[in-house]
Amino acid sequence: MIQRHNAVLYVLFVFSGLAGLIYESVWSHYLKLILGHAAYAQALVLCLFMGGMALGAALCARWSHRLRNPLMVYALVEAVLGVAGLAFHTIFVSVEHWYFEAILAQSLPAGIQNSLRILLCSALVLPQAILLGATFPLIAAAVCRRNSDSGRVLSWLYFANSIGAAVGVLLSGFVLIRALGMPGTVMTAGLLNLAIALAVWQLAKAVAEVPLSRTAAFGGDSGRDLRLLAVVALVTGLASFCYEFGWIRMLSLVLGSATHSFELMLSAFIAGLAIGAFAIRRRVDTVTNPLRLLAIIQILMPLFALGSTALYPLMFDWMGGFLRSLEHNEGGYVLYTLYSHGLCFLLMLPTTICAGMTLPLVTRLCLTAGGGERSIGQVYAWNTLGSIVGVLLAAMLVMPWLGLKGVILAGVLADLAIGLI
Repeated sequence: MIQRHNAVLYVLFVFSGLAGLIYESVWSHYLKLILGHAAYAQALVLCLFMGGMALGAALCARWSHRLRNPLMVYALVEAVLGVAGLAFHTIFVSVEHWYFEAILAQSLPAGIQNSLRILLCSALVLPQAILLGATFPLIAAAVCRRNSDSGRVLSWLYFANSIGAAVGVLLSGFVLIRALGMPGTVMTAGLLNLAIALAVWQLAKAVAEVPLSRTAAFGGDSGRDLRLLAVVALVTGLASFCYEFGWIRMLSLVLGSATHSFELMLSAFIAGLAIGAFAIRRRVDTVTNPLRLLAIIQILMPLFALGSTALYPLMFDWMGGFLRSLEHNEGGYVLYTLYSHGLCFLLMLPTTICAGMTLPLVTRLCLTAGGGERSIGQVYAWNTLGSIVGVLLAAMLVMPWLGLKGVILAGVLADLAIGLI
């Protein structure tokens, strides 16, 4: 009965991840109407999305262990997200109209105008991003309370959410926005959230929750171990987004400025994380020395990333030869898209699989080190915070000084350092 219940939750969480990435994708299209530039909108949405998720996970970590039925609270969060998704277009149109009529017409100084634009955009998407950040800690707490093999179920949840996100990127970019427009796309995500909320609510009423056990699985100073694992989560997020930033800039030179190049690259990155979480699901609870396994993964990951810089120059010849063999028609574009996606996987997959293994393993180690249920949200929050730092570090500091290879090298050094520690 519990296994079947878990399987249903995993499937629902796939759709939750799918809806989340639909929001991230369509928000950037909306916000560029206020900000005036697609690149600014993508950067702001990424910061608000990741920042909101980190804040939501951190807040959830503080009080989820006090909830008698976190699954029911998860259903409520999904319901609020659904209502917000359905109302988003109407609210945005009203805010946009007010901004252009009441603010832009005042001829305020550029600094004030930019600050107001950022505040308006933040008010539109940050509350939903915070709610999205609370979803994983809530559903993870509910499932872990009822399963002794918490590492395996955490791996399944990370896999389900990530694979849904990878599909959501492609679905939004290739299908929904073209077929339904931006209002239809954001409402589709909202309806998905409401359907998930209804299904989870029924499950939550039928299942009694039990408290999460707190046991120590490895020796030493547990406080020291927990602090180290928090640093691992932070550094892994930082390094992974240094890799992602560098790869996207590198591959954009190979794939060109095709409309869907960004979606192809992002979905390949997230799919690699999903595969990693899936691959480690059987070993995460049974490995005799989990810290050693974590160290091995942390050392292999930057080595694979370093190898991607050697592979990258060859891709120009591969893409050039492939393009010369294509016909310039709709079928040729489909083949180009599939081939481009394959190149993204080839460059990213070894590293991202390792990255996808780390969070289930780190979260399981925190649980068994005595961190308790709140460590689920804390690991998620630290990792997401590291992702934000990684993007900012790569874009504002490393890239201008050291170039693309310097961005990858920064991630390599961070991962190697924490792996050796």
